Amino acid sequence: MERTYNKLVRDNIPDIIIANNETPVTRLLTDEEYKKSLEAKLNEEYEEVIESEGGERLEELADMIEVIRSLAGLENATLEEIERLADEKRAKRGGFEKKIFLEKVIEKE
Repeated sequence: MERTYNKLVRDNIPDIIIANNETPVTRLLTDEEYKKSLEAKLNEEYEEVIESEGGERLEELADMIEVIRSLAGLENATLEEIERLADEKRAKRGGFEKKIFLEKVIEKE
């Protein structure tokens, strides 16, 4: 029996498959394929975050961070640099803790 995935997987997944007495069929991606696959993976992880809750949601958020870490690497940046930028943006514009939902803006005449 075969299971088809056609997606980017974590580095140790082929070894885990082998340890389960199965044979992974893999290939290395080009830089452009890698970028597109990371973007698709980010969307996949987003969907999994939305569909989960509790401890499972925390696991999915951790997966999302790993994808963000890899995307940052494509920009020659680290997760710490992304966090610093997020902190700077938070200092200027705030976070989301107050649960503010902007319905509209009325222009002054």
